[in-house]
Amino acid sequence: MADDDLATLGPAAGPRTTSTDQPAAGPEHPQPGAGAAPADGPAGRWLPRLVIAGLVLAALNLRPAITSLGALLEEVRDGLGMSGTVAGLLTSVPALCFAAFGIAAPRLARRWGPGAVVCTGMVAITVGVVARPYVGGTGGFLAASALALAGIAVSNVLMPVVIKSWFPSRVGPMTGLYSMALALGTSLAAALTVPMTGALGGSWRTGLAVWAALAAVAVLPWLVVVRQRRAAGPAGSTAARPAESPVRITASPTAWALAVFFGLQATAAYITMGWMPQIFRDAGVSAGTAGVLLAVTMAMGVPLSFVLPRLAARMRHQGPLAVLLGLCGLAGYAGLWLAPAAGAWAWALLMGISNCAFPLALTMIGMRSTSSAGVVKLSAFAQSVGYLISIPGPLLVGTLYQHSGGWGLPIALMAGLMVPQIAVGVLAGRDRRIEDEV
Repeated sequence: MADDDLATLGPAAGPRTTSTDQPAAGPEHPQPGAGAAPADGPAGRWLPRLVIAGLVLAALNLRPAITSLGALLEEVRDGLGMSGTVAGLLTSVPALCFAAFGIAAPRLARRWGPGAVVCTGMVAITVGVVARPYVGGTGGFLAASALALAGIAVSNVLMPVVIKSWFPSRVGPMTGLYSMALALGTSLAAALTVPMTGALGGSWRTGLAVWAALAAVAVLPWLVVVRQRRAAGPAGSTAARPAESPVRITASPTAWALAVFFGLQATAAYITMGWMPQIFRDAGVSAGTAGVLLAVTMAMGVPLSFVLPRLAARMRHQGPLAVLLGLCGLAGYAGLWLAPAAGAWAWALLMGISNCAFPLALTMIGMRSTSSAGVVKLSAFAQSVGYLISIPGPLLVGTLYQHSGGWGLPIALMAGLMVPQIAVGVLAGRDRRIEDEV
């Protein structure tokens, strides 16, 4: 690895590659010695497996703080006396926090190492989720939510870096495992929060706070990994590291294409999660069925998020996948416009496939740089800029729906945004590295 200064974690031993003109890791471009655990010492045998467990547990915790709140938003509003404006603000806070806190992840990783930052992120999620129902008042609830979202934001950015550092020749499979766990955590929180709340006595406070237990479990493997890496000493002395040319990320066309692609797919995902049930209900579908349709859309991401990155990593150009996912989205929007109730299940499936642009974006982030140092910069840039791009979308859809009195204009907007998403996805999927561009 060329970025030992970024890591308190990374393979404990083994060859390191420092060339910045080497192709990005993947099955078609294996790095020497990459992805293999060190053969000597017990830590070399179990530590990579512990990192995998940490990745999965961390991914499971990157959405429940958001989707559990969505399931109980009406009860939270009543319990805290929130105005409709403040409740609406809550739906935009996640993207804003992801953009604001995610941009700090590279600096934190350079200072403390990705493993320590992810571990701290899991602690922040635990504390924020358990505290927000009980701190009292809307201000305290928002502050505690922001703490949890800060932990999610830095972990969002650093997960591709951990994968690149530990498993550089298995970026696709490991991104698939991480993406699948993230989709699973999203779906579980959406499906189980309400029944768990009822089983635990019916208090919305308990129903929200219970998800802190899952975050607390995720802290444990990262504590062990960070302690082990520190006990083993630094991965390399500063004097031994070759000088690396700084990457000016804003000068890279690929970085901008990835950022816009990430932002447009996030816009589509937030619009789908926020408004698709209402589209079905306005078409005459019952509230219960509309909720199930949304769950089906989200559940599609569990198997596809595992398969898609593995497929993408085997391709030199991921643009065709971006086109395929975009066409599924356009077909789904066309169906929602023409026959929302008659073909509801088909449209839900198509939208679920289209929403898998998220794991594709993560995979491309890991493949568009030759080093973990480049990946952390690219990940922070693409996700922070992308989440900023995504903020206006759901609000604009709501405004168009309110003023037009129907779903024609909002759906036209959604379909219109899918066209540039396809275009920048093709640009981002080209077989090139940001180091070569800047």
